[in-house]
Amino acid sequence: MPITTHLPRYPLAFLPTPLHPLPRLSELLASSFQPPASNFQLLVKRDDQTGLATGGNKTRKLEFLVADALAQGCDTLITTGAVQSNHCRQTAAAAARAGLACELVLGGQPPAQPNGNYLLDMLCGAKFHWTTRENRLNRLHELANELRAAGRRPYFITYGGSDPVGACGYAAALEELREQTAALGVVPDAIVFPSSSGGTQAGLVAGAWALGWNVPILGISIDESEAELQTMVAELASLTVARLGKPHTFAPADIQVSADYLGAGYSVVGDLEREAIGLLARTEGVLLDPVYTGRAFGGLLDILRHRPNRFGKPVRSIIFWHTGGSPALFAYAGELV
Repeated sequence: MPITTHLPRYPLAFLPTPLHPLPRLSELLASSFQPPASNFQLLVKRDDQTGLATGGNKTRKLEFLVADALAQGCDTLITTGAVQSNHCRQTAAAAARAGLACELVLGGQPPAQPNGNYLLDMLCGAKFHWTTRENRLNRLHELANELRAAGRRPYFITYGGSDPVGACGYAAALEELREQTAALGVVPDAIVFPSSSGGTQAGLVAGAWALGWNVPILGISIDESEAELQTMVAELASLTVARLGKPHTFAPADIQVSADYLGAGYSVVGDLEREAIGLLARTEGVLLDPVYTGRAFGGLLDILRHRPNRFGKPVRSIIFWHTGGSPALFAYAGELV
């Protein structure tokens, strides 16, 4: 029986998302190994193809979050993020799909020209509240109280949908991936992806525990120190497996994180991101985003080029979990070309 069958779920995503090899890039990377590898395979799990307002990883979380909101009789989804937040864009689209209102607390100032994710938020009918990046979560709590005082029934969604309800989306996703790898005869040396608010990684870790699948799960940190992210993911994964009915307490040391690629800070595009985005587009026609997958894929390339034994020796199969975000490319054009 699937590990999330007992949990309410509102269908939003096109599933299963594809898992497919990147043959040209795999060959290019394998030739740089010492000694060169003849059977190395890099694959991509395409959660940029979940389908909701151009897709992305948050759609999986929102299937469980929206179901919970509807079960509680809520009429409005509220959440927060950056101006180019992938999570906010998918939340606005999920609200539209479910017949709910959506109000977003965004950090910063409205762009002079709407573009990227912010433009899609507008098209999906979201209402905006602006504050500083540091005050976003406080403002979100204030907004919840204001809406309740006005007779509304808001459903509070934290950063990235990263709570035990949302994280169950990635426990279910890991079960989907295990079925796909078994069908392809792939035994992954590691699953690698961007990790920031921790919900995707916590869900994958929880899913692996619930399934008894001993697969290495490495989050490339986007904006947190290794210790901070390990602690956050361990706590959330523990709460998530309890919700799955498979209780276990994870320690920070159980969580695999690399914080070697933080660059100049969150959403600051550097050479690492530019090279990763360009290389994958030119070799495979797959688009990364400038904040999350660009940084994480750049980190993965660096590990494969300089420390491939991190994944075992010899490394044979790596899965990069593409969490989406390509609409943000249009807002970062000046930094990418």
